[in-house]
Amino acid sequence: MTATTTAFDSTLKNLGITRTANKTAAKVQTPEEANQLTQKDFLTLLTAQLKNQDPTAPQDPMQQITQLAQFTQVSGIAEMNKTLKTVADRLNGTSSTDAMGYVGRAVLAPGNTASPNTDGTLNGTVELAADAGAVRVAIQAPSGELLKVVDLGAQKKGSVDWKWDGKTAAGDPAPAGPYKIAVTASNNGKSVGTTGLVWAPVESVSLPSGGAPKLNLVGLGQIDPSQVRKAS
Repeated sequence: MTATTTAFDSTLKNLGITRTANKTAAKVQTPEEANQLTQKDFLTLLTAQLKNQDPTAPQDPMQQITQLAQFTQVSGIAEMNKTLKTVADRLNGTSSTDAMGYVGRAVLAPGNTASPNTDGTLNGTVELAADAGAVRVAIQAPSGELLKVVDLGAQKKGSVDWKWDGKTAAGDPAPAGPYKIAVTASNNGKSVGTTGLVWAPVESVSLPSGGAPKLNLVGLGQIDPSQVRKAS
């Protein structure tokens, strides 16, 4: 007998999800599942009860119908909860199609190496774990030479954007990148947690078998799509 396909089933199919009730393949039960009473088990017990009941004192049919209705409702809720969890997991994850959409674009992600824009400037972001009285971004040449320190002053907890004009502390054009980025922050003499974010182009996507897709960034290597803060 073919199961009826609903609009809900069609939506799930588009997400690559099949409802539990529509699965026909054999499944190995876990010990916990083996100890659970299914709707089929309930009907078997109910049938056995009817066959073996005392003819002079039959069971109340309304009570049996109520029990069956309650069991069916609980079973349906349990199936829906499983289905909704699968949907939530799928929507919160990143599919291979989503990851491929990043190829050729620039993304803002955690890192300490960045290449300049076409005009020689450089942009980035600092994530602060708490309020800071002093935030600084040190920019180094590939050789390790300190080129410039961008002083962002006092900043509140959260994200702070910064921009470097591409010139050294002496005002001369900086040598070619990529550059090393080091972020520091403090408040009343105590260090404040920071995460440096830089822009990098997505070169390709890796699709490991049985695993989540990974983005391959120029200068940063491989990252998880969940680490992307922005894309342009």
